[in-house]
Amino acid sequence: MGVVSAVSEDAVIVAEGLRKRFGPVRALAGVDVSVSEGRVLGLLGPNGAGKTTLVRILATLLRPDAGRARVAGLDVERQSAAVRRVIGLSGQFAAVDPYLTGRENLLMIGRLSRLGRSRSRCRAEELLQAFELDQAARRQTRTYSGGMRRRLDVAASLVARPRVLFLDEPTTGLDPRSRLAVWQMLSELAADGTTVLLTTQYLEEADRLADQIAVIDTGQVIAQGTAAELKSRLGGERLELRAPPGASLDRLADAVAGLGSGPPVRQDAEGSVVLPVASGARVLPELAQRLAAAGITIADLTLRRPTLDDVFLSLTGRPAARAPDQADPGRDTAPGAGAGARRDQSATTERDIA
Repeated sequence: MGVVSAVSEDAVIVAEGLRKRFGPVRALAGVDVSVSEGRVLGLLGPNGAGKTTLVRILATLLRPDAGRARVAGLDVERQSAAVRRVIGLSGQFAAVDPYLTGRENLLMIGRLSRLGRSRSRCRAEELLQAFELDQAARRQTRTYSGGMRRRLDVAASLVARPRVLFLDEPTTGLDPRSRLAVWQMLSELAADGTTVLLTTQYLEEADRLADQIAVIDTGQVIAQGTAAELKSRLGGERLELRAPPGASLDRLADAVAGLGSGPPVRQDAEGSVVLPVASGARVLPELAQRLAAAGITIADLTLRRPTLDDVFLSLTGRPAARAPDQADPGRDTAPGAGAGARRDQSATTERDIA
């Protein structure tokens, strides 16, 4: 069952009842979301949930089978050209031209966005410095590392200072320093009135950036609210018990079953078991007795408040993935250009562009 949120009067992004199929695969099954001006909506969901499909429809790269969507008051189907003039888009994969330099790529986007020569040059230099690419500005981007290409692609989506920005996993593959730089820039853009919709696999990213979070699964929005609101739904605390290497998580989960306010959850990747409890301090004595009786030792024990990881696991039944959304049939393989620009490989030189 989807979660329908009321559409505010200042909503800049609105999706109502969006549906999309790819053959037998149902990518979207009636999605409703809205984002107010100057706000950031974080879209979370497991691999294949339909996040990228939704972004591509809103960015006019796909047509929905049913439903409607508006961006900045413009219908994404009937006024697609006008929509592309007010948006910026950075897809899952860096789509810069490998035969142009970093500076040439940004200059080209500026010219395609009708900024003019002078404004394009100024904007390119601003972004090259902001994303710490100025030292590599004269190099062809085919010589860039993956992280550098990703930063350049995000920079390209910002050249025209778009009113609305769509970012599909914008910081995947970036080192922590680069990720923090992107977060800072996005926060500043939102503060200046830019409306942002981003998908992310980093729950910390959504927690830090998003004013609102929508969790999507099997093509439907299953929960929506602020990070604090989503966490408060779970209530209580979490006991996280980390097992020693090679120890059985099944034995550990069986030993603590029935002790908390909900069933224990195995986290195989982390080698731990998480137990929801109403009061961690009260259950600790019995926990110690049970572990001793079962002859189980643990490497670490943490008592904490619920996190977005817990919310994600509770809502979807599986932990958040840490890799790109490989299973989404609508994943973005088109260029991640600002203002809807499409880029082709060419032998254009910086002199030609500038």
